[in-house]
Amino acid sequence: MKNKLLKILLFSLTLCLSCGLVFYLIYSPKPSYEPNCLRINLQAEPPSLDWSQAADSTSFDVICNIMCGLTQFNDQMEVIPCCAKSWDVSPNGKNITFHLNKNITWSDKQPLTAHDFVFAFQHLLDPHTASPYAYFLYSIVNAKEINTNKITDFNKLGVSASDNYTLQISLSKPSAYFIYLTAFCPTYPLRKDLLNKYGADWCKAGNLITNGPFVLDSWEHEYKIILKANEYYFEGKPKLAKIKMFMIPEQTTAFSLFSNNQLDYIDNRSLSTTDIELSKNSPFYHNYPLLRINYLGFNTKKWPLTIPKIRQAISLALNRNIFPKILRRKEIPTCAYLPQALSALPIPHTDCYNPKLARKLIQESKINLPELNLLYPNRQDARLACEAIQDSLKTNLGLKVNLIAKEWKVYLYELRTNPPHLFRASWGADYFDPQTFMDVFMSNNGNNYPQWSSQVYDNLVNEASQEMDKTKRAALYLQALQILDKDESPITPLYFATQNILSKPWVHNLSFNALDLQFFKNVYIAK
Repeated sequence: MKNKLLKILLFSLTLCLSCGLVFYLIYSPKPSYEPNCLRINLQAEPPSLDWSQAADSTSFDVICNIMCGLTQFNDQMEVIPCCAKSWDVSPNGKNITFHLNKNITWSDKQPLTAHDFVFAFQHLLDPHTASPYAYFLYSIVNAKEINTNKITDFNKLGVSASDNYTLQISLSKPSAYFIYLTAFCPTYPLRKDLLNKYGADWCKAGNLITNGPFVLDSWEHEYKIILKANEYYFEGKPKLAKIKMFMIPEQTTAFSLFSNNQLDYIDNRSLSTTDIELSKNSPFYHNYPLLRINYLGFNTKKWPLTIPKIRQAISLALNRNIFPKILRRKEIPTCAYLPQALSALPIPHTDCYNPKLARKLIQESKINLPELNLLYPNRQDARLACEAIQDSLKTNLGLKVNLIAKEWKVYLYELRTNPPHLFRASWGADYFDPQTFMDVFMSNNGNNYPQWSSQVYDNLVNEASQEMDKTKRAALYLQALQILDKDESPITPLYFATQNILSKPWVHNLSFNALDLQFFKNVYIAK
């Protein structure tokens, strides 16, 4: 008994010392920073800095700091002017005319023109580009037909420049959300001469010309990206001279570097559950909700997950309430895919845990479930979530699930090409509208990893995207959610994520938003 008590006392003392050490390292009164330089951790190598190819948050964190589009988001995620100083919408909602700022140049001093946007839209829709975000522009006249190779004449696309500073876009149908798209990375302008000169190497360091607050200075693959201030940025040169973006995959290593004042800012990618527990009472710790869903995806092309009843059973066997307990980041468990904040009508987010019904559905299917593999990105929070899924399916269905962790680029490649039966994935809003969630699982979407197709679902989402009455629009989305969340279940919603951030006291003017877009143009370093 004495030995046991001694062990408890020693453990408690060790924990207290550890907590004290972490707080001392983080909040040491002796700052150690690089003047005018922000140091952050991306965790992984960005798969691409080509904004017509990128489809992941790591790439976008770089791109949205070196580029800007027709419009931009403010801190409230409202669309405000950027490259376009203003725009006009026709009474029928089908024609939008953007009037560009005439004082905007690329980082090589070449003027930005409306023709750069025309080429960017054409390139995004070119079938040879194979952009996962081509569907973004399908509301434009002939966009889908060009992207699916039914029309080969790009001059028939409803995008044109009447002069160097006037861009005209013709929509085949009114779009309640189109203006939001013009603030997001895939619709940024593109230099045709760069692609002609450098080919596939156009977005490498030394070749890449941009129009945003920073420019790509160097890219040491799997180690570090350095951005430097763009002295020709039309809103004024940023106060930061440089941003150093490291690629440190191990969360414990990244957190140690932050604790030792070698990183100034870290987020979920660098914070383990333990680190958050040690730091959550700090004045420099921030937790805020995100419009980001974490879900369990099914490869609907692989037996037995071709059968909706099997997918429904797996969904019913999962207790979502476990996730905030093991991840400890104030996650919000959910049975519904669409965040309530984006819907004008109430969405049922609870009451989907029913192991008894799950077992009944399996029995009715008369199928002996084989072992299934579950793919996830190699990160602690993803691993903890997948272990909980693994345990629930074993306990409630007697189903054996093998966990497979892959580094970020490999994980993304497998999701897009040939995912296993199960995969843990997430989707974050690209703009503040329900369509950014609902169109992901349409048949033609490049981010539809389950490879699921439903014409009824497609029709409902298409109809909703054109409906201008908010209540009617929300009702259409609810019908589509019934198919997605329950009837067909190509995915199983798990929880809505939160962002967790630690920043040093010398980092000022950081902004946070529910889209989890990280803009550093207004950040500065000072004691």
